[in-house]
Amino acid sequence: MLTRRFMQLDVFADQPMLGNPLAVVIDAQGIDDAAMQAFARWTNLSETTFLLPPTSPEADYRVRIFTPRQELPFAGHPSVGSAYAAIETGLVDAGKTALVQECAAGLLPVRVEGVGAARRIHVQAPPAQIHAIDESLRRQLAVALPAPLGPDDVRLVDNGPHWLVCDLRDAAAVRALQPDLAAVAALCGHNAAVGVSVFGRETDGTAAMAVRAFCPADGIPEDPVTGSANAAIMAWLGQREDTVYGTHYRASQGREVGRDGLVDVARDVSTGAVTIGGACALTVRGQLFL
Repeated sequence: MLTRRFMQLDVFADQPMLGNPLAVVIDAQGIDDAAMQAFARWTNLSETTFLLPPTSPEADYRVRIFTPRQELPFAGHPSVGSAYAAIETGLVDAGKTALVQECAAGLLPVRVEGVGAARRIHVQAPPAQIHAIDESLRRQLAVALPAPLGPDDVRLVDNGPHWLVCDLRDAAAVRALQPDLAAVAALCGHNAAVGVSVFGRETDGTAAMAVRAFCPADGIPEDPVTGSANAAIMAWLGQREDTVYGTHYRASQGREVGRDGLVDVARDVSTGAVTIGGACALTVRGQLFL
């Protein structure tokens, strides 16, 4: 039997029971791919991560990221939470403010602000590729959500996972959605997308943007708070030279599933690099027996 250190965190929240839960296996050496996938399926969280020694001399740690059904090259809240766990467990020096995460998407810079409960982790997302979609898919998405979607309201964004991103303009429209999840799952499956993300302008003062992400094809009807989707949105805003949100804003996600979370999203104007970040709350610390 293998014994490993284990944590469960709530990411993009400063207190337990909010944000997006993440399971982290700290000392994952010796756990094979099948066991990692089986454990991720057992936790039934949107993602479970496994921390390993880096294979690159430039990296501080390596992470593998699994949904209940597949391994992902990159995901936002698992990257933020894994960095937090690596610091908390001493895998990396707690005094370092700049880290490098190794994952299947490459080497990603990580910035650490504050200490203890005040610590905030910011992870640079992989560069995004942004693609227009065809008219047939746009019409099918409009019916599945349902929502009015014009030709300029939808893009396929690849920043590791593939996201179908929809601009609904207004937060009220985002929060009122009741999508046909079977139809969304079919569209994602046919287009190799992990999910559909929607966003709109928020005016209640807590955040600049309301976001929701639906991933039923991956066994997650609605993901509570999604770093890669927020990074995909910002990448698209940058490409279209958006002037509504600016180069740094806070996004609200998870309210509709009782997991209210906040994501700080930023874009470097000179390089186009997108970072997503926020707080983490340690909820479970213990040992895992496999």
